[in-house]
Amino acid sequence: ETNRKTDRRRIGFVYGCSPCKFAVHIECVSASLDLVVEDKSHEHPFSLFTRRSSFICDACGMEGSYASYICCTCNIMVHKKCTSLPRIIKSKWHDHRLFHIYFFPDEFTSSDCMICHDEVDPEHGSYCCSHCNITFHVRCVTEDKRSYSIASLENEDEMPNESSIIVIESNDIGEATKIKHFKHMHNLMLGPFDGGYENNCDGCMLPISDPFYYCSECVFFLHKACAELPKMKNVWHELCREPLALISDKVFECAKCRHISNTFAYECSECESKRCLRCVIALTPGARTSLRHEHPLFFYKDYHGRCDACGNLTLGAFCCKDCNFVLHFGCFSLPITAHHKCDEHLLSLTAHNDNKYLESHYCDICEESRDTNRWFYHCAICDTSVHVNCVLGKYPFLKLGSIFEKTDHPHPLTIVKKKYYYLDCNKCGKLCEDLSLECSKLECKYIVHLDCVVHYTLRCFLWWRM
Repeated sequence: ETNRKTDRRRIGFVYGCSPCKFAVHIECVSASLDLVVEDKSHEHPFSLFTRRSSFICDACGMEGSYASYICCTCNIMVHKKCTSLPRIIKSKWHDHRLFHIYFFPDEFTSSDCMICHDEVDPEHGSYCCSHCNITFHVRCVTEDKRSYSIASLENEDEMPNESSIIVIESNDIGEATKIKHFKHMHNLMLGPFDGGYENNCDGCMLPISDPFYYCSECVFFLHKACAELPKMKNVWHELCREPLALISDKVFECAKCRHISNTFAYECSECESKRCLRCVIALTPGARTSLRHEHPLFFYKDYHGRCDACGNLTLGAFCCKDCNFVLHFGCFSLPITAHHKCDEHLLSLTAHNDNKYLESHYCDICEESRDTNRWFYHCAICDTSVHVNCVLGKYPFLKLGSIFEKTDHPHPLTIVKKKYYYLDCNKCGKLCEDLSLECSKLECKYIVHLDCVVHYTLRCFLWWRM
């Protein structure tokens, strides 16, 4: 069948050049190849030019063969489809407009595509942002038609960049020292905080570290990076077209790392899917650093392999361009330090290549064997070594004391942690221990395991959205 179709295409009239032994189907010339192409994205016309060898398109940097279009004024050669590339686009990959260029301007220093992290050829076309000095392959930024729109004017409005904070006071170097965040009722002060650093950031639930803001009237903390995120934001490597909105105090499953959380998140107004701040910050353009790895890490959405921290298979991961080091979303966002009742000191996240701990082959919490090639938490003072999951549990990013919505109980339920056996769970009948949901009305003795509610509620919601 294939041979018959091939033979049919060889029968009939063609256009040919005898000296060059070059032939073109009639339909290829008359139907799809114009002799001259004019497009408003380029100031000069493109003329058809046929050849016997391949060429590199000056508009997209990809290889082409035989038929090309040339601009004799600018001395550029392009595919026909690239003669109509939009000059300015608004893309979900970036908050600023992107401009198509044929050659790098002198002031540009970035040479790697911000999506695939491969080198962008400075001698051929790309999309760039002059604000951020970054570049994109044409193929990467336009591969999904849903990921960009054409901007007809150079001064067309960009994505709204409304700040989440109002600056009340600043220091001599212009740094905000007192702010009002739209997700908190009180003013926030720039640290350091005298009360210690055992608390977590209410935005991402990772341990507090400098610089950060704190509330002097209640227990509320925000990393400076979390506080300064805008109200609306494009999230990289997402299909959701519209900018996502910053929300808080909703229990959700992150569409990226799959952790269940009630921290700050960015939500799509159409599909209602949510991304936690840990993943949003991790996906922000640029290289990332990780515990005990000397090279920068880049996110590759199509990577398929095993994570070096936990050994699990992952689709999409943070990878090192210099070696084979890989971290998937969940392990990339692990807290560097953590508390657990098994030890009075802070436990530190430890990489598997730290030789001084290789003699410990069991977990001091569950007393099961521990793979020394995987990351674990360790106390150097007490020589405690424990599994990551044993320390963090199922819900390391849930804030205690907050309200859990979407239950069949008529009263608000509060997320609590019971250190000892409590009342029987109203769902499964077993004694409540650890994380539970407790009715906020004292006269109502309703209490359920978090496990009995969370997975049923969220999984049913996610299944319904699919």
